[in-house]
Amino acid sequence: MEQSNVDLEGTLRALCLRARAAARALAPMDRAQKDRALRAIAERLRAEAGEGKRSAVLAANAEDVAAARAAGVSDALVDRLVLDEARLASIAGAVLEVAAAGDPVGQVIGMERRPNGLLVGQVRVPLGVIAMIYESRPNVTVDAAVLCLKSGNAAILRGGKEAARSNAALGALLSDAVRSVGLPADAVQIVPSLDREATRLLLGMTGLIDLAIPRGGEGLIRFVAENARVPVIQHYKGVNHLYADAGCDIDMALRLVDNGKLQRPGVCNALECLLVHESVAAPLLARVAALAERGLELRGDEATCALVPSARRASEDDYGREFLAPILAVRVVRSLDEALEHIGRYGSLHTEVICTPRYDHAQRFVREVDASCVLVNASPRFNDGGELGLGAEIGISTTKLHAYGPMGLASLTALKWIAYGEGQTR
Repeated sequence: MEQSNVDLEGTLRALCLRARAAARALAPMDRAQKDRALRAIAERLRAEAGEGKRSAVLAANAEDVAAARAAGVSDALVDRLVLDEARLASIAGAVLEVAAAGDPVGQVIGMERRPNGLLVGQVRVPLGVIAMIYESRPNVTVDAAVLCLKSGNAAILRGGKEAARSNAALGALLSDAVRSVGLPADAVQIVPSLDREATRLLLGMTGLIDLAIPRGGEGLIRFVAENARVPVIQHYKGVNHLYADAGCDIDMALRLVDNGKLQRPGVCNALECLLVHESVAAPLLARVAALAERGLELRGDEATCALVPSARRASEDDYGREFLAPILAVRVVRSLDEALEHIGRYGSLHTEVICTPRYDHAQRFVREVDASCVLVNASPRFNDGGELGLGAEIGISTTKLHAYGPMGLASLTALKWIAYGEGQTR
């Protein structure tokens, strides 16, 4: 190993050891102590968003955004990077929502008396040290930090190079807020190196990191999954479908397409593929085609192109693709069975939607579709921790161990068995 790698590994190991010590200090802290830290974070974020204030966070973010645009980063991805006063205020509000949420740590579950007299149950405990590896969105820096703090975990945050200045400024704000209320400053740490080798080394810190959570593009997720020697929660691409069933309300289906695809095309819960029953294809696709005036591009099968001449013929790769752009794959199907078969082949276990007036079809869709969130007559954009009542989320898991879907506070804990006896022996 080259000397530079030795130095980097030593730096990262020291960072992890500090995080481990901080995690031990956090684990027994009560809710009031942790909530004080969260309120201090929110106060500092609101101060940064204050009118007329020279904000170190916004100044750093402006440099990141300028660099991203100069590098030719797409508008959708730049949108995920941008911070402004309104977004900072919104992030602060989300922090206060987490502070207002119940503390899962110490929650006792299922205490039962065994025949031998033992009282047996489980209690929620922190996981320990969580490494968050993510791209683009600097709000993830705050979301991850506050969720880890509230659930008694130390956070190691490794953001992408495109948000390096923003994350450094937010990291300083977080550490200052945590320290100001007596929590260990090392409870939240930003990884100093943006080198991919740093990520690989971090993922090898067995015994020091309890869970790694990657959040970003498919390439990042695969790199983490292939190089990790620590447990990983995976969040692969969001190839999300909307199936417009026979007899569906055309106006409703159009609203779901519009909101799902065009509100924020670059997020993981955006709509990527529209499946349309042949009986409603003509009226619905005529309305969807009109969204071209707002920049929507359709890529469809032969039946779609016959109904919408402006649509491009879809390639096989367009189905199962996360565009993260105002592009929508479309396919006309003959039945619910055909729609389910398509989703089973191309879906990514993220979010799936049916627009239907039929209760039996809705129930079958909910029962048979494998995804972290299945919705009936509602936008895929609701697969979000805040919208589902969890407050901020640390990510959406598309694996099933140990969490599936948006990961809120409870997903950042484990269940420890406890037993109370009176001298029983086995």
